[in-house]
Amino acid sequence: MSKIQDFKKFLAEEEGPTTVEYAIMLAMIIGVCIVAVLHLATKTGDSFESSSGAISGAISN
Repeated sequence: MSKIQDFKKFLAEEEGPTTVEYAIMLAMIIGVCIVAVLHLATKTGDSFESSSGAISGAISN
């Protein structure tokens, strides 16, 4: 069998689309996790910078 015939057979089976659906869901979950981590990293960095400024201001007074 050729690769194209194998691919058509894979998609014709019930497991083929299910596998594709799971792969898409996994990609979406990973994308959301990456966005959440980047957002939290930015907010944490902002928090540390503001705390550092407050501490520096308190020490210098």
